[in-house]
Amino acid sequence: MTFGLFVRWAHLAASVLVVGAFTMTLLAGAPRWPTARAWQASVLVWARALLLAAIVFGLASLAWQAAVLEGRVGAALDPAALLRVLLETQAGHVWLARHGLLIVLAAWVALVPERDDETDWLAARGQAALLGVAALVLVGAAGHAAAVEPGTLAALAVDGLHLLAAGIWIGALLPLAALLRRTMTEAGADARPYAVVAARRLSRTSLVAVLVLAATGAANAWTFVGSVGGLLGTPYGRLLLIKLSVLAPILALAVANRRRLLPALSGEAVTVGRPALRTLAGFVTIEAALALALLAVVAAMGLTAPARHEQPIWPLPFRLTLAAIDAAGARLPVLIGSQVAIVGLVGLAVSALVRAGRQLIAVAGLALLVAGLALALPPLAVDAYPTTYRRPDLPYHATSIARGADLYRRDCAACHGPAGAGDGRDARGLPRPPADLRSPHTGQHTAGDLYWWITTGIARAGMPAFGQRLGDEERWSLVNFVRALGSAEAAKALGTSVEPDRPWLVAPDFSFTVGPMPARSLRDYRGRNVVLVLYTLPASRPRIERLAAAYEFLNGLGTELIAVPQDAAPDAIRSLAGDVRMFFPIATGGAEDIMAAYSLFTRAAHAEFVIDRQGYVRARWATAGAPERDINLLLGDLHQLNQEKIAIAPADEHVH
Repeated sequence: MTFGLFVRWAHLAASVLVVGAFTMTLLAGAPRWPTARAWQASVLVWARALLLAAIVFGLASLAWQAAVLEGRVGAALDPAALLRVLLETQAGHVWLARHGLLIVLAAWVALVPERDDETDWLAARGQAALLGVAALVLVGAAGHAAAVEPGTLAALAVDGLHLLAAGIWIGALLPLAALLRRTMTEAGADARPYAVVAARRLSRTSLVAVLVLAATGAANAWTFVGSVGGLLGTPYGRLLLIKLSVLAPILALAVANRRRLLPALSGEAVTVGRPALRTLAGFVTIEAALALALLAVVAAMGLTAPARHEQPIWPLPFRLTLAAIDAAGARLPVLIGSQVAIVGLVGLAVSALVRAGRQLIAVAGLALLVAGLALALPPLAVDAYPTTYRRPDLPYHATSIARGADLYRRDCAACHGPAGAGDGRDARGLPRPPADLRSPHTGQHTAGDLYWWITTGIARAGMPAFGQRLGDEERWSLVNFVRALGSAEAAKALGTSVEPDRPWLVAPDFSFTVGPMPARSLRDYRGRNVVLVLYTLPASRPRIERLAAAYEFLNGLGTELIAVPQDAAPDAIRSLAGDVRMFFPIATGGAEDIMAAYSLFTRAAHAEFVIDRQGYVRARWATAGAPERDINLLLGDLHQLNQEKIAIAPADEHVH
């Protein structure tokens, strides 16, 4: 692992520095002074050495990758193993393309003679820069971005822009430092104006590069981390934090250089200009050293699974959540503190734009920011556990909920009560009353919180630990059932008609079969609306027949109708058959689990749920008697759903 990290870092650093070398020469322009010519000649020598290093370490990286994939050290020198990597893996294809570009660039730099003509010089340097950029941008095609689905091309584009901005900014620092050192002495005074122009051009270019890095870095963080749990609770997230901590002093030095040293470069040579050049050269060298350390972190991130693919282990005993605002006395300090913090942020922003009283404004803004956060954050803190942000191992599925219901009745109902109200027969003997699992407070906890309590128990409440008594899947099934209990309570707020643009209640997924046909699931209908009908014969027959008559209109509105017999009759199709032909799915298998989950939402003899294209329950209609409801109202609801712009992510298969 250490060897792989080293060769990956060395190859990446060399590739970045190659791009920076040619970028810096292009920004500086064609040299007309002896000192500038000598500098550009040294940069060209440096670029040739870097290209050789990039190719050599690229070969070492290929050998290491072959050894890892084959699971044996000897594969690093086995031509057959190397060919398998190159020809049978995407990383190998990318390696061939990138190193082909690097070899072409090395040949170009070695063989194309230097030209005095400015147009020829620009063409030669521009061609070299383009080849270097192409080789660098392709790095992302062999990394995590290539595995993003859907949106692979977008992820590759973002990663490519991120690498390009890094190459232009970070890679140009060492060549600039070398130019500044050559011109800070009396012997290099002839190229001092050349160096000043080059430094200012790079400063402006770097500003754009930093903005691109910020935007693409934020996009990558969302793609590969996605949550605060992943940021603090996974190796990848912690590496990202280390990367940001290294980036912070680099940015601080860049700001100091831009504001204080760049304006001084044009000052009187002996007392102002040369000292400023000397100081700027030192600061830029420090920036470059920190940037090389940052590239080591980037290389490590490339060898680490993204946070989204890992189960986070939360390291803190608390977390911050807006759900805590509803607690008694929390709203006022959060409101006041947040406003004070906003004023502090405004003050810091103002201090960056003005000159008069800048330090005083900055200090005052920072003080207000700290005071506001100190007032607003404590009320938002709630207890947290190592599994708080863990993603459930089982999806929020009717089968899991049904299994959880059985376990709940066996192990939990005695204390929490049959319906989860905390009124079980054994509740009186506990140190404190069991929680009402239907309450909004329960829903404010994460699935990982519930899993932790089920696993380890709550000693102060007299709740036993089930970690040894129940398997992992059984505990997650209990979590899914408790979540369904809370959702069922919240579902009482659902109306019989769709409330526009308010998807919030996740529909439990379910699987069913229709006769001998292959099993289907609710998720298979994503992109279409679904009307789920839980029916009881004979009372529901007239309603089912009216829905069957309107099925053509339902289909025209991009809607599927799924009928589920509440008695789970395996001969449901034959029992429902009548004069009206029914072309929609009638569940003959899986109805037991569906009823176990959806009966939590209603126990009526006939119920209809409108589920939108994203997998959210949008309306519920139930009746204990013979169902009578105008079909046109249902059609109107479905038309309205089709008119909505999708502004929320599809319902996750795991409830959080």
